[in-house]
Parts: sequence; structure tokens; C-alpha cells
Amino acid sequence: MSREDRAKQFMPFAALKGYPEALRKKEKIIVLRMELSEEYKEELDYKLRQVRKNDMITVIYFCGGEYLQKTGMVSRMDETAKLLKIVNTKIPFADIMDIIPENFSERKD
Repeated sequence: MSREDRAKQFMPFAALKGYPEALRKKEKIIVLRMELSEEYKEELDYKLRQVRKNDMITVIYFCGGEYLQKTGMVSRMDETAKLLKIVNTKIPFADIMDIIPENFSERKD
């Protein structure tokens, strides 16, 4: 066996071609949860009170060390459990950063 052929035996082998690159793309930067001011909390509370079942909204919320954005129809609004459910995503009120209405106007309750 020639030296070149013998050297090929000991070359690194990538069983999962492209796996390291895929991992790098999935890496995320962990951020700390932002502390909201009292005025902003009041504004957010007002927005939450405007949300009704079947409204289309976009919610920006904190989950797992990052801020996510979810747009969809409100399927449940549980004030007792302090939980907002958009389609199948459950979002605790405490994790909500902002609510952007898609199809409802200011309501007078």
C-alpha cells in the first residue's frame, strides 16, 4: 500500500456532513428579561384587557432566554391562570412584552 493510500485511512471522517454548520445556524444568543416600567406595565395591562377570543394579534414575549413574536388568533384568554393562548401557544401574562392588535379597534367596555 502506498503512503498516500495509507494516509487516507487516518483522515477525519464526517459521518454527519453539514451537521456542524447546521448547529452554528441554530445557536442563539441568550438575553436577559427586560424589566418593564410601571407606566409600560399599565399600558400593557390596558392592551390585555382589550384582547378577546378570536381576535388576531401579534404578541412579543420572553421564552427560554430570547424574545419571540407570535401572530395568530386568540383561542383562549384565561385571566384566572393569567394565560393567553394564541392558536396552540400558551403565553403567561408575565412573559408578554408587547401586544399589537391586527383586527380590533379600541373597545368601550
